[in-house]
Amino acid sequence: MSETLPASGPSIGEMLSATVPMVRTLNLEYEQITAERAVVLLPDQPAFHNHVGGPHAGAMFTLAESASGAIVLAAFGDQLSRAVPLAVRAEIAYSKLAMGPVTATAELGRPAADVVAELDAGTRPEFPVEVSISRADGAETARMSIVWTLRPNK
Repeated sequence: MSETLPASGPSIGEMLSATVPMVRTLNLEYEQITAERAVVLLPDQPAFHNHVGGPHAGAMFTLAESASGAIVLAAFGDQLSRAVPLAVRAEIAYSKLAMGPVTATAELGRPAADVVAELDAGTRPEFPVEVSISRADGAETARMSIVWTLRPNK
């Protein structure tokens, strides 16, 4: 991407659904997206179940990564003319059995202003996004940490 997000027009969730095939494949639903928090739902779909009838670990990973991407676009969309956001690495821990629909809630691990200040200083900043995945009953089933960067355009 080399342009800023429009002030009006499609929402970040609509844009991601239109441009990222995996988002459409999993039928992800963007419930909330701000620069501070993104909430994305993976509906319960038998086509994406694992051997015990819950959402497959790969679908949950994609859910969490998609929530992190949404918050990154919300927080740094105004920087797209000079940098592209890229996921650098991710770690996920599955803690409880997930059944039914699951929701990923993503939060930036550093203030956005600090990340932009590093970009302004000519460096390639890295920053974490922390994501909690929970069942409909509120129990956390997984936690993911994704490190993102803003790679300056050449």
